[in-house]
Amino acid sequence: MNNAAGPGAGESPAEVLLKVDNLVKNYVSGAETLRILKNVSFIIERGTTAAVSGQSGSGKSTLLNIIGGLDRADSGSVTIGGRDITGLSENDLSLYRSRRVGFIFQFHYLLKDFTALENVMLPAYIFGVKKKDALEKARLLLSDVGLENRLRHFPSQLSGGERQRVAVARAIINDPDMILADEPTGNLDPGNSAMVTEILYDCAEKWGKTLIVVTHDEKVAGRARRCYTLEGGNLIPAGAVP
Repeated sequence: MNNAAGPGAGESPAEVLLKVDNLVKNYVSGAETLRILKNVSFIIERGTTAAVSGQSGSGKSTLLNIIGGLDRADSGSVTIGGRDITGLSENDLSLYRSRRVGFIFQFHYLLKDFTALENVMLPAYIFGVKKKDALEKARLLLSDVGLENRLRHFPSQLSGGERQRVAVARAIINDPDMILADEPTGNLDPGNSAMVTEILYDCAEKWGKTLIVVTHDEKVAGRARRCYTLEGGNLIPAGAVP
């Protein structure tokens, strides 16, 4: 796993997109309080790819969900593009998720009665993009993930790897600042896992997206420019001593 190098001589520092500061998340189980995240702090520059690894139950998905506005921290802050999302209302969080974040999960969550093309275009159409424009961009994105010949196929007619590639295209359709991927290859065989990994990172680079991947797969994490491990509620940069 490799960390991103700092700017070289004559280079300007990259713009910080994401700042996580002293994030704490607890879960109460009976009389016991479990601290899942312990004052987690880090920054991610715009256009950077980052991976978070760790054992099951270490809090990887919880961290990603808080960044994506799907869950709330008990304390600390998450700032995206200079805006603290921690105290946003549910309506504002919904807008934030629709516009600024693209999600990819272990399960594809495609709508079974819609074609690949319809599944990709739908988030843009719901957000107010003209149907013709949404369809045009959906076709372009599906071509980017190698599915230009599968536009009219329904999820049941696609392989597991193809369904995840549709999910990658769908995550990008609203031109988000960040793509958050939670175990995106967890349900795939090694061959499809390698293909989806390559497509995911290549699309993030082509479209200039900041990508944060939660994964237990070292090969998926190894493609990221910056790598972390969540252990005991602490976020540890690759190469650092706990």
